[in-house]
Amino acid sequence: MRIKRLHLKNFKRFSDLTIDLSSLQTPPKLVLMIGANGSGKSSVFDAFEWLTLTKSSPESKSAYYQKFAGQTVEGELLFADGSKVHRTNGSAEVTGALPHSLFYGRSAFRQVPELTRAAIGGRESVLANDEDRPLRYIQLDQRFENDLDILAERVVREIFIDQAFKADELRERYILPINLALGRIFSAEPETAVSLQSIIPPLQGKPLQLNFRKGQVEIHYDLLSSGEKEIVNIILNLFIRRGAYTDTIYFIDELDVHLNTSLQFNLIKEVSENWIPENCQLWTASHSLGFIQYARESAQAAIIDFDQYDFDQSRTLTPIPKESLAVYEIAVPKEIILEVFRDKQIVLCENKNDEYYNLLKLPGKLFVGVHNKDEVYRNAKNDSRFYGVIDRDYLADSEVRKFRKRYPNLYVLDFYAFENYLYHPENILEARPNFDIETYKNEITNQKKSRYKSILLNLKQSRRSYGILKDENLTEDKALDEITNALESDNFDDFYPLFDMKSQFDRSFLAKLNLAPDRLARTNWFLQAIRNVFNQQDNQS
Repeated sequence: MRIKRLHLKNFKRFSDLTIDLSSLQTPPKLVLMIGANGSGKSSVFDAFEWLTLTKSSPESKSAYYQKFAGQTVEGELLFADGSKVHRTNGSAEVTGALPHSLFYGRSAFRQVPELTRAAIGGRESVLANDEDRPLRYIQLDQRFENDLDILAERVVREIFIDQAFKADELRERYILPINLALGRIFSAEPETAVSLQSIIPPLQGKPLQLNFRKGQVEIHYDLLSSGEKEIVNIILNLFIRRGAYTDTIYFIDELDVHLNTSLQFNLIKEVSENWIPENCQLWTASHSLGFIQYARESAQAAIIDFDQYDFDQSRTLTPIPKESLAVYEIAVPKEIILEVFRDKQIVLCENKNDEYYNLLKLPGKLFVGVHNKDEVYRNAKNDSRFYGVIDRDYLADSEVRKFRKRYPNLYVLDFYAFENYLYHPENILEARPNFDIETYKNEITNQKKSRYKSILLNLKQSRRSYGILKDENLTEDKALDEITNALESDNFDDFYPLFDMKSQFDRSFLAKLNLAPDRLARTNWFLQAIRNVFNQQDNQS
């Protein structure tokens, strides 16, 4: 079950709000709502609770949800399969077949600092009807200790009732899945890993014992950090309950509470990819840099921005473009980034090439990796405070010269891709002084020849995807002639700047040299070649 559109009128923060995901080919598995505190994100979760009270109820129960007293509260949910819930005050109308477990939500108030409950039993019954859910999402979410009760009850049942009980099977069933998740979130390295070691049911009036290993020490749940407790809380809850919610909209408010950036990314990735069933959907509200980064990278995620809107007016929110750096500003405002690094140029680059660019320690420059060439180009074009460096790809010399002149904040590599520098014969020769450079050049030339026809077939299609070309009035035929003539030549210096060493060259020829990219990015040749790119642009400006 996945939501396609939500519409609310006179509901809490909103006069008339629509969240519309219908522009996406398929409703996403993850919907990330971002925005400042008080922008209304958590009100959406209250709407899920209110809309699913599908049986008629007294209109007085709508008073809590009314934005303006005495006016009708109205809401509608449209799902991907065409089913619908429409509610006006206390009356609801359902179109289509909805699952019994349509929603499963958790409030932001779910931290349990220490375990105190000293008895177990009877908690399994809450699963069927989600009886322990918070009815409003400003309330305390008390599920965690219920989850522990259910877990302890299941363990005790298997030990004392199941005659075929085996300790190894018990660990594999109840501890291994949790530890696999913790390993992916925290670390698989023994020194920094957090792993569940034992579950000891309440005995002699003592609370349940949940023991973990951190490094070489075994500690009780009570001694975990707040962030560690939050992750255990979330994973254990999904471990216990997801089997009852397999056709469901999950929603979890402030899933990133107490977590640093790397753990934020790892947690949302783990939950989205491994704990939410495939036909389900997860909604979460966050200010988290790690969550935003994951949502930008995932094809199964959409970002809805609530920030800086006047919700006294009618408003339709749709997924925001992921290529814009503006999505980060709710977590780290642009002005703060620029202030922290006010003595440096912030240079955006493609994908994760910032790791290698920053190894060069170019004076006054800090490189930041973003999604693709168009994202670099548009941010450098539209905001003079940012710079950008892009791969040349299939751009003619005349086009490169024009772009460098027109966009002083945009650097264009002299070669097809960053990899053309890493795997250039001169760079390999510096890393391996006895390397046979002429044989290597011949290998590159021969591979270019064998791929020449397929390169020409894809040339126009590749160029059509460049946002920078769509914005320019250039003579296409002239540029194509320049590129094809260069690629047709067997003179190395003519064709190499336009030959794709990233995906067209089979680098198995170099495998025996065992040269890691980070080593190739530290040579003097590489440093000087990249410096030349920036120097010629800076001098031209």
